[in-house]
Amino acid sequence: MGVKGRRDFILQVGGLAGGAAVNNPDVRAPGLADDSRAGNALLLRQIAAEVEGRRPAASTAANNDESLYGNKIASYSKGLPHSPLGEVNLASYQSLLTALSTQKHSDAENIQIGGGRKLVNPEGAFTYDLEGGDSHTFSASPAPAFASAQAAAELVELYWQALARDVPFTQWSTSPVIQNAAAEINGLAGYEGPRDASGLVTPANIFRGTATGCLTGPYLSQYLMQTINVGSTPREQMYRTGVAGVDYLTSYGEWLAVQSGSLPTSTERFDPALQYVRNGRDLAQFVHYDYLAQAFLQAAIIIFNSYPETVLQYNLYQLNHTSPYKSSRIQTPFGTFCAPNLEDWIGRAAGLALRAAWYNKWAVHRRLRPEEYGGRVYQTLNGAASYPVPAGLLRSQAVQAVVQATGGALLPQAYVEGCPLDPSYPSGHAAIAAACATVMKAIFEEASLISATVTLSADGKTLVPYFDTPLTIGGELNKLAFNVPMGRNWAGVNYRSDITVGHLIGEEAAICFLQDQVNTLTETFTGFSFTRFDGTPISITPGTGPYSGLNLLTPGS
Repeated sequence: MGVKGRRDFILQVGGLAGGAAVNNPDVRAPGLADDSRAGNALLLRQIAAEVEGRRPAASTAANNDESLYGNKIASYSKGLPHSPLGEVNLASYQSLLTALSTQKHSDAENIQIGGGRKLVNPEGAFTYDLEGGDSHTFSASPAPAFASAQAAAELVELYWQALARDVPFTQWSTSPVIQNAAAEINGLAGYEGPRDASGLVTPANIFRGTATGCLTGPYLSQYLMQTINVGSTPREQMYRTGVAGVDYLTSYGEWLAVQSGSLPTSTERFDPALQYVRNGRDLAQFVHYDYLAQAFLQAAIIIFNSYPETVLQYNLYQLNHTSPYKSSRIQTPFGTFCAPNLEDWIGRAAGLALRAAWYNKWAVHRRLRPEEYGGRVYQTLNGAASYPVPAGLLRSQAVQAVVQATGGALLPQAYVEGCPLDPSYPSGHAAIAAACATVMKAIFEEASLISATVTLSADGKTLVPYFDTPLTIGGELNKLAFNVPMGRNWAGVNYRSDITVGHLIGEEAAICFLQDQVNTLTETFTGFSFTRFDGTPISITPGTGPYSGLNLLTPGS
């Protein structure tokens, strides 16, 4: 169906033919004929705006911690002035709330910050977009409350991850640290990570995700290990990593200064040799300095360069079964359904997801970072304050092991500066990762097997062939979408639920983006078919729209 036919079908099915956004002559560009190319292009844009404009506003329900605790101990405040106890200056916190309420640049510039480090883009919570759903239509359910069992379980998991940062992924089955972590986390009622068929947390599923593929094969996605052919240059995935055993912000004095916006006094230390991502510390460092959507742009290069048909032709074997070029006798894809198209979409969908996450971070939830929560644990155990930290967290084996190792209960950080200066919930890395994985699953065939699969050697210094279980594109994209934000958890800067909700937001943002894009394509095809992270199959088809008879998103393939 051509653009004009698709346009007419949308108008008929959706009842938009009489809608002001479509037929109002004041909306049309002057002098455009209905059947002209410019007229068709204008109508497609109007229709996309109409259907995205019907999305309901996001829920603004938070967990009530901000109003429950007058001293704001359960709310994000890093970068603002703090008392010696680590509690935020309330006038400063109010200046932040004022700026978020008025949405004025002048008020944002009058936020009373502390030592000089700047907050990360609170005004970005209010930016508009010209495609996809508006950022203020993507909801995140209330974050786990400060005193809840789930929050306690998430902190216990993070303390164990800090203790296990240097354990090679290949040695988890025999590592006493990993075994002890699994044993303790297994008994936490608030834990929402994966369990085996018997309901147990084990070294085989600990610190992993729940989506299809996350529990299959090596901990790391193939797309964080396989060689990347950057143009004509093969590049091994070896990166600058942190020095084993070196953690940061375990001294209360430096921790307190950093909470108030001062630069850290410690110096970041790096391994002098580049390494494969061998352990949690290495994964944390990868997502410390990654650029937007880096892991997914690299994954796209890897996939397009596997099973090459000829030196001059992109591989078509991996394309989604709905692609019109899967069986074309005459054409190969390029500007559509291929690498240039996908690279563009990855960046655009990632930006949409990031802005949706930023809205929820700053304008709605303002959840404190794990680094800040660790300060509450520290002061409670020291008897300097009586915060409602769950007793199970205070008694945790992981917390006690950190006290023995560092002399205090602050959560050891993998980054010298600690967490970024923006709230924790949801994870921006998770939202971006989910959006990127979603658009990639729309282009690639999820069930296709990956060739030349690898895993790390026992010491993590080399790659060796992996033959144990077949690995698929869809499964390894899902795994990559978890590995990337989980690297931030390995650093100590995000919680597990930050990932879970970030995934939901990023996936939905990408689906809205694909709903807009599907009607711009002139090829005859049935639409985009893939599966969500929860395993639900969906199809986004041309010639329809999302709401009130315009539903582009339908269950099933």
